[in-house]
Amino acid sequence: MSQQLPSPCISICQINPLTHQCTGCYRSRAEIAAWPRMSVDEQAELLAELRLRRTQATGISRRQTRRNKPR
Repeated sequence: MSQQLPSPCISICQINPLTHQCTGCYRSRAEIAAWPRMSVDEQAELLAELRLRRTQATGISRRQTRRNKPR
């Protein structure tokens, strides 16, 4: 079994009829279905894309983390 990243699902599972994306995680139905078969690299790329989609949809970007930064 290969290593995988946690799913971006936040249990708000509604597909927007205009964007065809989930209003909770911003994935399309195809991306949701493909998630378990994606490699870790593909999942990481999709997570980066989902952050952009969320920012574009809401105007809210994720704050920068301070963990694991060299001091």
